[in-house]
Amino acid sequence: MTRPRQFDLIVFDWDGTLFDSTALIARCIQAACADLGVPVPSDERASYVIGMGLIDALQHAAPDLPRERYQELGARYRHHYFARQHEIVLFPGTLEMLQALRARHHWLGVATGKSRRGLDEALQSVQLKGVFDATRTADETASKPNPQMLLELMREFGAEPARTLMIGDTTHDLQLAANAGTAAVGVAYGAHPHENFAGFDTRAVAHSVAELHDWLARHA
Repeated sequence: MTRPRQFDLIVFDWDGTLFDSTALIARCIQAACADLGVPVPSDERASYVIGMGLIDALQHAAPDLPRERYQELGARYRHHYFARQHEIVLFPGTLEMLQALRARHHWLGVATGKSRRGLDEALQSVQLKGVFDATRTADETASKPNPQMLLELMREFGAEPARTLMIGDTTHDLQLAANAGTAAVGVAYGAHPHENFAGFDTRAVAHSVAELHDWLARHA
């Protein structure tokens, strides 16, 4: 039986790491801002906040909105997102990569800025219900880069930080790993340019799912 070489627990971000959802999320943030008549953030600004909890993300994307209106902005974002979430698909090769990791008996987790409702619906829609051993969302723990969701996942499995790997497409994910004391791998095909990862101690930066799969097969 093949056992994990280095990491017992491998935790993935969701949007922009497993799912090709970056552009849609950015467009929905922009549409929500337009609905409320506030300045529409640029593509870069709207993409930067992906991975945070929704209200934290909207406060960064629309900083001039009165605080009491962020719930309203969040409702408009969810309206646009849930109307189009059927457009989101896994990056090619993702399911095969996850299945290979399960065959090697890694525990697989998700740490995401999505809501519990949003993640559960996504898990159902792509038939991933049995792939992950545990998941955490920002609305039930804390928004990245607060380490709470990653610390909770490690406690659930009794995994040590040295035996845990966080994989994500944003600096929020890499800072989450640093705050929790775990190893990290960045992926360069999501929301943040890979140049932004330079200040973080990453084991690798993968430019495609195939490259990530290969690195995990050789090093995880």
